[in-house]
Amino acid sequence: MVIQIWLKKNRERPVLQGHPWIFSGAIARWDGPRDQPGAADVFSADGEWLARGWAHPASALAVRVLTRERSEMPDETLIADRLDRAIELRERLFGPIGLDGDTNAYRLVFSEADGLSGLVVDRYADLLALRVGAAAWTPWLPFIRAHLTARTGIARFHFASEPDSAEREQIDSAAVSAQSRNAPDAVRIRESGFKYEVDVAGGQKTGFYLDQREARRRVAAYAAGCEVLSAYCYTGAFELHAAAAGARSIVGLDASAPALERARAHHALNGLRAPIDYRAADVPVALRKFRDEARAFDLIVLDPPRFVRQESQMEKGMRAYKDINLLALKLLRPGGVLATFSCSGWIKAEDLRRAVSWAAFDARREVQVVESISQPADHPVLLAFPEGEYLHGLIARAV
Repeated sequence: MVIQIWLKKNRERPVLQGHPWIFSGAIARWDGPRDQPGAADVFSADGEWLARGWAHPASALAVRVLTRERSEMPDETLIADRLDRAIELRERLFGPIGLDGDTNAYRLVFSEADGLSGLVVDRYADLLALRVGAAAWTPWLPFIRAHLTARTGIARFHFASEPDSAEREQIDSAAVSAQSRNAPDAVRIRESGFKYEVDVAGGQKTGFYLDQREARRRVAAYAAGCEVLSAYCYTGAFELHAAAAGARSIVGLDASAPALERARAHHALNGLRAPIDYRAADVPVALRKFRDEARAFDLIVLDPPRFVRQESQMEKGMRAYKDINLLALKLLRPGGVLATFSCSGWIKAEDLRRAVSWAAFDARREVQVVESISQPADHPVLLAFPEGEYLHGLIARAV
């Protein structure tokens, strides 16, 4: 049975403009089952049909819109078409799957941007890692797995529920994980010619920060001859690029000892010889220690985890971004370069710029923004869904 949902008066505009989310506060009437998620038709307060998608009676994000065409149903035909369209874009960017160039790891499907709200698929060489953020996808996962294999030739899968969504969306995480097939503990990938061993099951996100691929290239352009500090370095990708670009020496900081072990292994795997010192550390504490020791660097990379996960954390998060950038600016030599990033969806590009400007004022440094960076083309942004643009970065020079 298809659920029927009527919106409150004057709440239809975002849907008409293409936004894929409808929150429970916009709903006036719900006709149909309330014991589980399912397909739903959405109507305006005046009875006009607006859209069709997945509805979840227990979630604040009540409807994930999949189509605004009344002739389309959320079925195998629609899902296959959306998957195919997403794959076609990535093959234009990276070449046909199976005929790989210097990169064989990228985002294959990006949730709302690819018309499949709540579903993410990342390619890691001959394995596909899927993250499920909506309970309504669960019964469709066998079909999705079969279609992806038919379309790509890839038969190894790792399925997991999205940690931020699992409880909120009441996802059966065991049922999602049961769809995994032939998934190894680690898979070797290539990105921009570098080799990495990715822990798909235990790593951050789906195992690797695919969204920083272009940022790593851009930052490396400033690394030749530099003493580099890479904070929140995870498994070492920024440092590999910097070393290959001719960095004189590199210090990498991260709180995760296992991540640092993998970073050291990546350095050896790629045959890089730039001196590198990986240290397990609380980054702000380590930066203050460097400040007290009067250490100085020519290039500093700040790639922190999300400091803001919900709106109520904005003030605290902005202070955190300001504080780490202030510490970094105090460690930069004159003419040094700061590459600073935010992956918090609540933090917009102007927020990051504001935090860095506060830091520059307190550090009494004149700072030039040289480049602004966002997520790469395999993480597209739907114009009607600006929330999908979550990654922001600045490359700045402190004079």
